[in-house]
Amino acid sequence: MITTKLYLDTRAVKDGEPAPLKVAITKKRQAAYIPLGVKLKKEQWDVKKQRIVDAPNKQRLEIFVKNKLVEIENAILELQMKGELTKQTSTQIKNKVVAYLDPDVKKKDLFINRYIEYMNSRSAQRTREIYATTLKKMRDFDSKVDTYAFEDISKDWLKRLDAELVRQGLKKNSRNIHFRNIRAVFNDAIDNEITSHYPMRTFDINPEQTEKRSLSVDELRTLFNYNVQPWQQKYLDYFKLTFFLIGINPADILNCTDENVVDGRLLYRRKKTGRLYSIRLEPEAIQIINRYRGKTKLVNFSENMRNYKQFVCKANKGLKAIGPVTKERNEKKKAHDFQKEYHTKHNSLFDHISLYWARHTWATIAFSIGIPEEIIAEALGHSHGNRTTAIYIDKSVANIDAANRKVLDYVLYKEQPKD
Repeated sequence: MITTKLYLDTRAVKDGEPAPLKVAITKKRQAAYIPLGVKLKKEQWDVKKQRIVDAPNKQRLEIFVKNKLVEIENAILELQMKGELTKQTSTQIKNKVVAYLDPDVKKKDLFINRYIEYMNSRSAQRTREIYATTLKKMRDFDSKVDTYAFEDISKDWLKRLDAELVRQGLKKNSRNIHFRNIRAVFNDAIDNEITSHYPMRTFDINPEQTEKRSLSVDELRTLFNYNVQPWQQKYLDYFKLTFFLIGINPADILNCTDENVVDGRLLYRRKKTGRLYSIRLEPEAIQIINRYRGKTKLVNFSENMRNYKQFVCKANKGLKAIGPVTKERNEKKKAHDFQKEYHTKHNSLFDHISLYWARHTWATIAFSIGIPEEIIAEALGHSHGNRTTAIYIDKSVANIDAANRKVLDYVLYKEQPKD
């Protein structure tokens, strides 16, 4: 049985402030609410009599509220007669009523429309790009997804999407990114009472154990001291600089200018999160910066490239090529052709290494020499505490400075950390 009544929603309102008046649609003791665009103070509403008392424009408001209630009740009756409210939850009933009264709302609250709205509300550009990739994956998989309500996105649909992503060669953790994006939109829709449908409840998006992404201290020393080929030197130097700056992201360091250096520190806002960072420039980092000083940027690694991502791609390939070089005979060479008889083979020291390993390696080594986890997290920007005083901030920065110096001394000079 579906019931309706007027409800003054004071749940999120401070004492003395006006609260929104809503129509509560209840089924099986579960209620969903349609706001009427009217706000009243608690003393202006009679809960028992369901009436407005002692409010400005009382008579006009009462007529408006009564008409809205009748309109909603008539919509419920019409939808019941059409059989559209059978086996529907209170939230689904509310959505159907709202869509019946205003067809444009139905279009706005379709899954993809809400997804796009949520995607565009993300503050970080990189986050919006990731959501856009998920959107493309969904549209490529199902051409009708733009017409779906939230209730049309079932667990079976998610499993079929997952199977398609597997077919495309995406690993478990890469696929999980897309499903976390979908989950975030469902959670937002539930919070805003757009739907109560939640297919993610039993859909597995637990992360898979990632493969090794860090070097041991001995491996790092081997890499740092390796006699690389001339063309590889800048890629090794960039990896070192990343490590010396506590795993700084390429999007950040490659976009820094001389203005980001203040009193011997690198000050910048991380592109991904907008968080302000302050890293002390150690002598080893300054040496590399001076060697690769840019014309318009702090360092010139990507100045002559289309964007920093192009350099990252080249650097990752260059790092993987570091290792012994051998000459091997070309078995496919035919007589009288001009193909070289031998070709050069790079035997990689570390097959899967990438620039990102510098960040993981810094954290792993820091932990191994006894630096507290909270300082490591702070250094990497993983903490979310509320910084309320300058004293605390100064202490935090000093702890990070000391931690980075200990890591560098241990790796470069084999100095055992002191308590």
